[in-house]
Amino acid sequence: MKARGRPPRRPGRLAALLPAGAGTAARTPFVLLIVVLLGSGLITLLLLNSALNQGSFELSRLEKKTDDLTDEQQALQQEVDGYSAPDALEKRARKLGMVPGGNPAFLMPDGTVRGKPSVATGEETALSAPAEPSRPGLTPFADPSATPSPAAPAAPGTSARPTPPGRAAADAPAPTTHGR
Repeated sequence: MKARGRPPRRPGRLAALLPAGAGTAARTPFVLLIVVLLGSGLITLLLLNSALNQGSFELSRLEKKTDDLTDEQQALQQEVDGYSAPDALEKRARKLGMVPGGNPAFLMPDGTVRGKPSVATGEETALSAPAEPSRPGLTPFADPSATPSPAAPAAPGTSARPTPPGRAAADAPAPTTHGR
């Protein structure tokens, strides 16, 4: 048994290495080092946690802003869709004095006019009627190079295009060359 009040007995070999009373003084720097390392680790964890929380708040703020901007973009897209609807376009065009066009006429590559052009009157016209060929024997979607053109060759410096109906030859625009 151990006696009270007496320091514990050390074996002989260890007693020579450590002087008596030196055990507590030698532990103090080590304990301070461990306390400083643990304290600095806790402070580092606290700072890291604060930085992560701040980033989380920033992310939440940006997500809310993204949601708000997405809602605004959808509202604007609905507004644009309302303006580009056919009935809305027709109302705005009529307010500007525009009227529906008449039956269309098409200019073929060989210079012939397909269909009967008409003046736009403001009355509703049926656009589903097919355009009539202006020359007999010309079939729709015919190859113009296969059908010989009865027109005489144009004189140098004049237009080879036919004059549209209702327009005098003097009123026809002069031919232009693009890109030269």
